[in-house]
Amino acid sequence: MFAIEVLPTNAVELEYVIQTVANIEATVQPDDAWNQKTLAELLEQDSIRLLIAYDQAKEDSTSYREIVGYCLYQTTFEQAEVLRIGTDPKYQRQGIASQVLNKLHELLQINQVESLLLEVRADNTAAIALYEQQAFSIIHRRKGYYKVPHKPAVDALIMQHTYI
Repeated sequence: MFAIEVLPTNAVELEYVIQTVANIEATVQPDDAWNQKTLAELLEQDSIRLLIAYDQAKEDSTSYREIVGYCLYQTTFEQAEVLRIGTDPKYQRQGIASQVLNKLHELLQINQVESLLLEVRADNTAAIALYEQQAFSIIHRRKGYYKVPHKPAVDALIMQHTYI
């Protein structure tokens, strides 16, 4: 079972969380990872929040809570956007991203957000399937948006989930 919580405010735990998220980022986003400094700077903004998924099964056997996933998002008035979402590869395919998104939907609805946007690579079929299960729909395609040297460009899909 996994617990989904908002970023802690305790300074020591906060530093651990940000570093762990940066480490997961480096693994799941190798071509475009956001580092600890970038994440810390973003989280200084009032509109940006971080949800963290912890492995509850390991809480009793270790002195720390093992972070297994995260979602960095921004809310501006009635609109929200997923900036980053990721799951530690050791925990992928266990429904963590779905649980994180469910928690995010719950928080956004409480705050009367009307819609949630995200961007995904058109070749990321697993993520697209997850987002479609979460009632996101494709509203736009950015042709050749993702460019990596010596590889063909990949389109970006803009997906939206509406609450009203």
